[in-house]
Amino acid sequence: MSEIFICASSEVLEGGKGVRFPVTAGGDEATGFVVRYENVAHAYLNRCAHVPVELDWAPGEFFESSGLYIMCATHGAIYTPDTGYCSGGPCRGSNLRKIAAFERDGSIYWQTDEFVKPVIA
Repeated sequence: MSEIFICASSEVLEGGKGVRFPVTAGGDEATGFVVRYENVAHAYLNRCAHVPVELDWAPGEFFESSGLYIMCATHGAIYTPDTGYCSGGPCRGSNLRKIAAFERDGSIYWQTDEFVKPVIA
């Protein structure tokens, strides 16, 4: 598994705007995103569990107004930020695809897996 830099830790604020990053998911170009919840960086594939559309309202806008849930701009599905579990909406009981992320030395990184890989230029 490779570790790939996303951004500086300071760019991802609690319940605030997330940071998008390019990935390849199952061979298709896609985006991942990282948000901060309960002071931990969480990363997911930017794809609703209901229909494979991107979640954000505008680039990086993943949280609904309270900052407690990730919300799909298209379907209104709400996801818990720490697990990606859909707790309401058309895909209730499903999950976002988690991307392993971690912080080290003031930076956030993600790790590849068998499905989510870096974009090869």
